[in-house]
Amino acid sequence: MSLVLDPAAQDLLFREARTANTFTDEPVTDEQVRAIYDLVKFGPTAFNQTPLRITLVRSPEARERLVALMADGNKSKTATAPLVAILSADNEFHEELPALFPAFPQAKDLFFAERPVRERSAAMNAALQAAYFLVGIRAAGLAAGPMTGFDFEGVRKEFLDDDHTPLMVVNIGHPGPDAWYPRSPRLAYDDVVTTV
Repeated sequence: MSLVLDPAAQDLLFREARTANTFTDEPVTDEQVRAIYDLVKFGPTAFNQTPLRITLVRSPEARERLVALMADGNKSKTATAPLVAILSADNEFHEELPALFPAFPQAKDLFFAERPVRERSAAMNAALQAAYFLVGIRAAGLAAGPMTGFDFEGVRKEFLDDDHTPLMVVNIGHPGPDAWYPRSPRLAYDDVVTTV
């Protein structure tokens, strides 16, 4: 075997894991979300920056406001998922760099003084962290339903602020009946990997 990770764990995280479209009503606890974050926070990012922000939508009122901003095909599953998280990028992440990257504290001002540079870096690195978060949800034995079909500006205005850019909305829970669409194809190794 070329992989040291147990085959059952490989299946849990990748081969058998799917995007869920229905969920049971079993709740997702704050303790589960904390355990997920405490695992995935160790994923690598540039300069150890941590721009990902996670907004848990728990109250019925907040859920109703969010559902109104979802694309039609995403409304019902967002309304019924046990937990919904809004993942966003904090464009002011650089303020934390002196503490998070003590080997080079001047990176904050040297590389990230300009807002457009921060926004590009925040988007890329928060997207990396969002991917780690999705794998962490799977590691917790839960299913994730990530979506980008929503009113981005509406979500920003309703739940965030000008310093945060929404990336995706994620439904989280135990998969329900008929949770999966058929597995879509993936590109083969030779279609993706080249050697120079």
